[in-house]
Amino acid sequence: MFELTGLPPRGWSTRVPPGRRIYAIGDIHGRDDLLRELHRRIIDDRASLAPDCRPVVIYLGDYVDRGPGSLEVIDMLLNEPLAGFERVYLMGNHERMMLDFLNGPPDPVWLFNGGTATLWSYGVSGRSLTSERDLEHLRSCLIEAVPSTHRGFLDSLSFSHEEGDYLFVHAGVRPGRPLDRQEPQDLLWIRGPFLHSETDFGRRIVHGHTITPEPVVARNRVGIDTGAFYSGRLTCAVLEDTQLRFLHT
Repeated sequence: MFELTGLPPRGWSTRVPPGRRIYAIGDIHGRDDLLRELHRRIIDDRASLAPDCRPVVIYLGDYVDRGPGSLEVIDMLLNEPLAGFERVYLMGNHERMMLDFLNGPPDPVWLFNGGTATLWSYGVSGRSLTSERDLEHLRSCLIEAVPSTHRGFLDSLSFSHEEGDYLFVHAGVRPGRPLDRQEPQDLLWIRGPFLHSETDFGRRIVHGHTITPEPVVARNRVGIDTGAFYSGRLTCAVLEDTQLRFLHT
């Protein structure tokens, strides 16, 4: 498979709509400090925009878990949005796990995959996991702790977003299935079949979910999850006309 890190392949012709500059942000995972820094870099980058060009920021999901500031990340997205930008918020598999835990019955798999850090950020102790009763108690405490605005944000997240020749999703798409018939499970969780595919999906897919040290640019996809929660590197793909470049913390 043709693949380069951080550079578009020769002959890259994928376009976004005229008069648009898109900023796509990878998995944040509770690193509100990195999100704040990246927002500053995006604002600085916006200074080069033509007056008639509209900026769009697309968040690819996984706002919560692993890092210490899940509550703070959602607060920032709700209360300190990038002024003058259109904003698109996609769902990640970690938001799906958090919602499933809130809706019940509570599944400890979420807690073992970074959910405990989210509990702590909302002031809920997740130490006791010895019984279904303990899990239900944690669920009740989390329901009380999560503000209604945060719950509304989680419930409102989209699975995909299209701009010109690009499709933005959290994890990827299922090869061999039309883009308008993709299953949410794949959009949130898929790895191997998508990552190893050379299929022309009809759109270039911009995604997170799978961690790599550098952004991955292939003929059919762009991956921008650089493991911010432990690497300190939160990545943003910048797309305008046929141009592709990256901003990092």
